[in-house]
This record gives sequence, C-alpha cells and structure tokens, in this order.
Amino acid sequence: MHRLDFPAILTHLRLGRDLSAAQMRDTIVWLLSGEAEREAMREFLVLVARKGETVDELAGAAQGLRQSMVPVQASQRPVLDTCGTGGDGAKTFNISTAAALAIAACGIAVAKHGNRKITSATGSA
Repeated sequence: MHRLDFPAILTHLRLGRDLSAAQMRDTIVWLLSGEAEREAMREFLVLVARKGETVDELAGAAQGLRQSMVPVQASQRPVLDTCGTGGDGAKTFNISTAAALAIAACGIAVAKHGNRKITSATGSA
C-alpha cells in the first residue's frame, strides 16, 4: 500500500464526494494500523455516514477489514465463531458469551471475539 494522504481523503469527503473502493480499503487499513488518532477516526466515520456509503465504499471497507484481520489458527475443526453486536442499552448480561460457553460444552470448538463492556452489564474480554 502506498502512503495514505488522509487529509486529502477527509477533504474529498467534506466535499460530499464518494471514495473509490481502493481509497476506502487503504483508509480502513490505515485506521486499523494504530496510527490514526481517535478524532481522525471519528471525523472520517461521521463524514462517510453523512454522505451515505456507496457499494464501492462498502466493498473497499470489507477488503480493508479482511486485509487487516489476524487469522486464527485452530487445532480443531470445524470452529464456530460467535460475536455479540452489543448496543442494546439494556444493561443485560453478555448473551453471546453465554452462548459460546453452552456451545463449547456440547463439544464444538468456539472462537469468541472479546471486548470490554459498553452497553451491557459485562463484556467478553
């Protein structure tokens, strides 16, 4: 990937212009690299949401996410992946973690994404 000109990406979005799939992919990879400040991430996401996402932008974002992912090496196959979406705001317990434990008790390998609580009573990290 070439050096990303993030200020130019923001200017492009401020003008209400769509990003190409490659621009979106490169931006997502950069945002996930740890180099981006929180405010830069926020502004980017707000500008894209305000403009409305295009099919090319969504495809580019998916490419960037896949390019940035860390593959999981599993010793057992098949592996079930469970991840809660969060955001219910009801301060409930983490149902996806409970489901992962129940599934594992049945002898099925589970890969569980973990994070801190945001809107629920507990997280899964």
